[in-house]
Amino acid sequence: MGGRDGFTEYAQAAAPRLRRTAFLICGDWHLAEDLTQTALEKLYVAWRRVERTGNPDAYAKRVVLNAYLDRRRLRSSGEVPGVDAEALARVPAMGDESAELRVTLMAALLHLVPRDRAVLVLRYWEDQSVDTVADLLGMSPVAVRTCSVRALKRLRARLPEGERCLTW
Repeated sequence: MGGRDGFTEYAQAAAPRLRRTAFLICGDWHLAEDLTQTALEKLYVAWRRVERTGNPDAYAKRVVLNAYLDRRRLRSSGEVPGVDAEALARVPAMGDESAELRVTLMAALLHLVPRDRAVLVLRYWEDQSVDTVADLLGMSPVAVRTCSVRALKRLRARLPEGERCLTW
C-alpha cells in the first residue's frame, strides 16, 4: 500500500478531478495546479483524521476553494485573467457541449466575483447539492441559493444573445 495507508492511491485518483475543479473556478491551469498541490499537501498532513471521516473528496475540495478564495482576498490587483482557449478546449467535455460554448461560459465566469464563480461551478458544473456547496464554502444553504440566482443572472447578462437560453 502507498504512503500513509492509502493516501498515494487516493491522490493519484483524485488529482485530475481536483485540478479540473480548480481550473473551472480560477481559469488558469498553472494556478489550478498550485491549488491542487496545496490541497493534496494539506490532505496528506490530515490524512488519518480525514480518512476516518470517510469523505476525503469533500475535504480536498474545501481546501482548493479556501486556498483560491484566500488568494483572491490577499490580491491587491483587480486583474481578470484572460481565457486560454486552447487550454479550455482540452477540458474533458461534459455532455455534448461544444468547445466554443465552454470557452464562452468560461469567459463569462471569469467576470464574476470568486465566491459567485465557486458557487456556480460547484452547483452546476459539478452537480453538487445546495447543502454540499454550503458546507464547502462555509455558507448557509439559503445564502447558496440566493448567490446562485444572482450569479446566474449576472452570468446570463454577460453571455451573447444566442447563448442566453442556457438552462442554468
